[in-house]
Amino acid sequence: MDKLHEALISIRRILRASDIHAKKLGKVTGLKTSQLLVLQSLEEFGEMTVGEIANKVNLAQASATALVDKLQAMNIVLRVRGDADKRKVFVRLTDYGRTVLDRAPMALHDRFSDNFKALEEWEQSFLIAALQRVSGMMDASDYDAAPLLDHEVIVEKSSDPSRSTH
Repeated sequence: MDKLHEALISIRRILRASDIHAKKLGKVTGLKTSQLLVLQSLEEFGEMTVGEIANKVNLAQASATALVDKLQAMNIVLRVRGDADKRKVFVRLTDYGRTVLDRAPMALHDRFSDNFKALEEWEQSFLIAALQRVSGMMDASDYDAAPLLDHEVIVEKSSDPSRSTH
């Protein structure tokens, strides 16, 4: 097998892993990866405003708002007015949300993160350079992307409706 085929097969395996994980996550919890990322952030940092959530998970505020709306409709999160400042609205996990989070399989990006952190610094730099090169070769360098390994479409931070984040 030539090197081009090996490279394409590796890219396809990454895409397949993302697809398989997304389906497993959906089957076990009914969640999408971006929703899981919001829940994990709430678990880690406690209640936050939607803007704070958007910053933590690197999403546009409109995307975070839509995710929180869906999670609230599923009774997984709850919006509450601030005690000190009634103008602020905070999002927090419900007990049911914690149960859903406990059932969720380890996120693919978390597995990658654990393995990436275990690499030597030079290996991390080499891998980043190689992935950035692949991204450029696929004309994907300018796409705004959240730090998660899933192919679901998320509303971008940019206002260009012709582009979608993957």
